[in-house]
Amino acid sequence: MQHTFKRSLFDRYDGWRVRNVDPVFSIVPFILRTRIDSQNLFEENIPIEKLEAFVRKQREIMPGLSFMHVIIAALVRMLSQRPYLNRFIIWNKIFARNTISLSLVIKRELTEQGEETIIKPEFDPKDTLFDVVNKMSKSVSDNMQEGNEADNLSRFMGKLPAFVMRFLVWLLRGLDNVGKLPKSIHSVSPWHSSMFLTNLGSLGIGPVYHHLYEFGTCSIFIAMGNKTRLHTISATGEREVLRFIGLKFVTDERICDGLYYANSMKLLRRLLMNPETLLSPPENVIIDDGVRRPNAK
Repeated sequence: MQHTFKRSLFDRYDGWRVRNVDPVFSIVPFILRTRIDSQNLFEENIPIEKLEAFVRKQREIMPGLSFMHVIIAALVRMLSQRPYLNRFIIWNKIFARNTISLSLVIKRELTEQGEETIIKPEFDPKDTLFDVVNKMSKSVSDNMQEGNEADNLSRFMGKLPAFVMRFLVWLLRGLDNVGKLPKSIHSVSPWHSSMFLTNLGSLGIGPVYHHLYEFGTCSIFIAMGNKTRLHTISATGEREVLRFIGLKFVTDERICDGLYYANSMKLLRRLLMNPETLLSPPENVIIDDGVRRPNAK
């Protein structure tokens, strides 16, 4: 269940204006005007022994369960508890997004010639791993065939003359700045989402730091790599070989401070180290305190 706020003059249909922020954060978007200028990069290496055992066990009741599903469920849970991560900056202002959505690239065929498409499933902050698996399966199934809305829009725009395309993109940027981007475009745009996630592990390579996009409202890009081994020294001085999955994050530093990001990443790591917690909904959903409280339902 998403929370409903009373809208005011400067709110958008996809988010509410954040007004209760530290004065520094209200100024920073005017100084760091672009996402490229505001990017922070960091990585997490997640041990996978416990995750693998969990996935094998849960596949008995959730056929098709994968590491990717657990990662997505953990990200959804993190957003439900750390709402500042679901903020975005547009036209120098901070907004709190009113949905949780993840953009993912999928290949219809795992070949170099295989066509790619992008899906953008929406999630509820109280979703469990079961819910995530069901919603992901439906979204992938609906988009494995050619001709979905995102593909059709891309093909249409790709046929436009260059001068028309330049004008159209300029117009769409301007409309987005004032919260008037057509909802039909917003609904299929992968650049208007809580996070963008790519699974490079499916290609057999490690994660990369992927840039953020200037168009749209996505403030966090995550790349997941393949399983690999890390040689470490234990607390007793013995050599150990650990297996892990690497995650690399590129984030917009203007939506929250470093401490908030650090604590959020610690939460994500705890969730992935204890994936059984994702089988139940969260005890409560934290509301962004930068906007007005939700109306009672």
